[in-house]
Amino acid sequence: MTAKKKLLIVAHMPSANTQLLAEAALRGASHPDFDSVQVKLTQPLKTTADDVLDCDAILLGTTENFGYMSGAMKDFFDRIYYPCLEHTEALPYSIFIRAGIDGSGTKQAMEKIITGLRWKAVHQTVILQGDYQSSFLQEVEELGMTMAAGLDAGIF
Repeated sequence: MTAKKKLLIVAHMPSANTQLLAEAALRGASHPDFDSVQVKLTQPLKTTADDVLDCDAILLGTTENFGYMSGAMKDFFDRIYYPCLEHTEALPYSIFIRAGIDGSGTKQAMEKIITGLRWKAVHQTVILQGDYQSSFLQEVEELGMTMAAGLDAGIF
């Protein structure tokens, strides 16, 4: 039996709506068609470098705070950057951003850090902009499903 591929979802969820988004990502990634994928949902402040070193792909979710990623997500990057730097090159990743403004500053800041880590984007960043909409849940669920499908199929 082959070992399951591991998808790590690191999502900042300070509100009920952002928790629903993280759960949507988990629901999509945990689709029963992907029996070779193990999914773990965690929050940035609880995620360790070992969690990242142990995964085969990562999905990052954050709120936009003053045009930047959440402090919790920045703390996550600060703590895992050097321990993961030489060991996670080409790690497949994607991002979803819950943006009150436009999400561009958050996306740019995260991509600068991720460029240093040399991770590989496997899906365009999903920016959920403006007033909360129920369609956001579907978008994030589909993103989780896409990440899991790629792992399950051996595409990444």
